[in-house]
Amino acid sequence: MTPNFPPLFQGMVTDKAPNDVAIACAQNGCDAGLVVYNLSSNELRASVVFAPEVPLAEAMIMLPICGIGLQNALGALTPPETAVQLKWDGTILINGAACGRLSVYTDIVLIKHSPKWLTVNLCLTLSDDSTEPGYLPGSTSLAAEGAGDIHPAALLESWIKHTLVWINRWADDGNKPIHAEFSALWHKDEQHVGLDPKLGLIFKVNDMMVLKPLTSLLEPK
Repeated sequence: MTPNFPPLFQGMVTDKAPNDVAIACAQNGCDAGLVVYNLSSNELRASVVFAPEVPLAEAMIMLPICGIGLQNALGALTPPETAVQLKWDGTILINGAACGRLSVYTDIVLIKHSPKWLTVNLCLTLSDDSTEPGYLPGSTSLAAEGAGDIHPAALLESWIKHTLVWINRWADDGNKPIHAEFSALWHKDEQHVGLDPKLGLIFKVNDMMVLKPLTSLLEPK
């Protein structure tokens, strides 16, 4: 099965690490909307290239948007009792256990400047035949949670479609609907207090409130 992406998105299959390929394509001036992916029976790996025409501090909203899109896709394809939550750092939880992660990369570090490109990378564990259930405490796979019959191409296609819906909502209405939706899906740790309007993390350290912006989640290239 080959994923069918919505307009303005183009797929590129690779046998390499998708994010390495996506970054190389972005550095060479590829169009935004490129989806580089590597599908197997055990893991879904994909990276999406964006070209947000806003400062980096605002462009980082693509990370929670992609998280919401993935949660919506999993919600549509997994059994109704499957609980999908998002941690602020990009970790994806299925029924309370880590099943994958979203990470973000870009070409700049100055938050007031607009990036030429930004990539959001997804790694999601579909199944793990190498270990017995419970071998890695706190980790799981879709198969272990009763959702092993989802075709990885169908999940990738659904992720991109749902993500596009939320990109359009953000373009029309700003951060407010993203903040509301992400807050409803967010798995908070005990010290977490809330999210600021740009979805920065507010947490408590020794009775002091500290703000950690989304830009702190940028990965080194």
